[in-house]
Amino acid sequence: MTEPAEAPPSPGRLPERPVLPGFHPDPTVCRVGDTFYLACSSFEYMPGVPLYRSADLSCWERIGAVMERPSQLAPGVVPPSGGVYAPTLRHRDGTFHLVTTDVSNGPGHLLMTASDPAGPWSDPVRIPDAGGIDPDLAWDDAGRCLLTWSDGAIRQAVLDPATGALLTEPRTLWSGTGGRDPEAPHLYRAGRWWYLVIAEGGTGPGHAVTVARGPSPSGPFEACPHNPLLTARGLPGPVQNTGHADLVERADGSWAAVFLGVRPRGSFPGWHVLGRETFAAEVEWRGGWPVLGAPIEPRERPVRPEPGPGEAGAGWVGAGVLPDRVLRRTRDHWRMTPGEDGPAFVGRRQEHTEAVVSAEIGARAGAGALEVRIDPRHRVALEVEGDRVRAVMDVGPVSAVLGECGAPPGTVLELRVEPPSAPPYSRERGPDVIVASVRTPDGDTALARVDGRYLSTEVAGGFTGRMVGVSCRSGSIEVRGLDYRGGA
Repeated sequence: MTEPAEAPPSPGRLPERPVLPGFHPDPTVCRVGDTFYLACSSFEYMPGVPLYRSADLSCWERIGAVMERPSQLAPGVVPPSGGVYAPTLRHRDGTFHLVTTDVSNGPGHLLMTASDPAGPWSDPVRIPDAGGIDPDLAWDDAGRCLLTWSDGAIRQAVLDPATGALLTEPRTLWSGTGGRDPEAPHLYRAGRWWYLVIAEGGTGPGHAVTVARGPSPSGPFEACPHNPLLTARGLPGPVQNTGHADLVERADGSWAAVFLGVRPRGSFPGWHVLGRETFAAEVEWRGGWPVLGAPIEPRERPVRPEPGPGEAGAGWVGAGVLPDRVLRRTRDHWRMTPGEDGPAFVGRRQEHTEAVVSAEIGARAGAGALEVRIDPRHRVALEVEGDRVRAVMDVGPVSAVLGECGAPPGTVLELRVEPPSAPPYSRERGPDVIVASVRTPDGDTALARVDGRYLSTEVAGGFTGRMVGVSCRSGSIEVRGLDYRGGA
């Protein structure tokens, strides 16, 4: 790689559309041959750490998940925004390595390996003596494995990947440029320099990506004079809170980055509902430093039928439970029961700004619901018990029944996410509107219309995004025709 002497230009334009829409935060990427592989945080949702494959960094295909077995996951109750935090995915000598942190099953980080990223992945090797979050793996010129992580500053130690033991005392590498929460470290060799890329400013409006370089992967590191490499703070545009980047080199020597961002909508201060999504952009090298280049926008995806829970390629997950523990396929429906620790939810990410989710739920032997939610305390649901259905909204400790009607056999429940109807400058304009309705032989009945701001991260808190799916709180329910359609 050549290092021209000219000063870097202003940072490039941010993309406007995600390459992985919906709740896909903390992306990490590696390349093998001409194929790119990407993983994301999954928090309380299981299977954990979804995996994707791409030939161009624009169009991604889901190929599975890393943590699919009980032996890989935390036992017991996993709270909302607990569970599996940011991973790093790397490939070396024919083996894929993924290191992450399960904050509900500590202490330390977890390292798993596979010869095929589609699995199976090994059971975790625990790294108990390294705290914090956001672990990264790199190998130095001597072949030693280096673990780098965030623990108030960016720290590093030599790791035995077979045992999880630290072979050296942890040392501090860099604390960033002064922004809060220096985290998400990733190390790269490019030319004669080692580059340390981190996030600063917290995963909110102050989020940014900064970079330093040094003569070795252990430093000493000097900050880029043109930091930040990437930020949306104080800038116009539909994508905000950008940060937590991972860089990758293509086979032709060009570079790109994947990173997270959100798309807030509505009147001031704005609300984002889909969670932190994955975006991508080119990376150029100027004067020995990486600079953000042109956006990588997603190509149009072919329209295919959505696979159901448990089917190959499905993106359906359980909140704190593997879906197959509470959802069983019969000849013509799914039978769902609560989990061992209480009500069960199985769903998928809301990946579109406009969406419709529908299902038939038979609840003669139990009680269940069709839901749009951020977590159990922030949701809009069509609850069914016996032959009655009611629209319910939960916002923190407040629960309200918004409408109720009969539910004869064959009733279809439907939750629609629609654009907001309030004028553009009205403070009543939220990010969207959620309409809860039922369809019976006698016609359609709308039971509720809810301002979508109440199902946003700004209201609910946490690190995830909206999910749509079904829940069971008692007995057993029958689920038929579960369908998700999205647009925009």
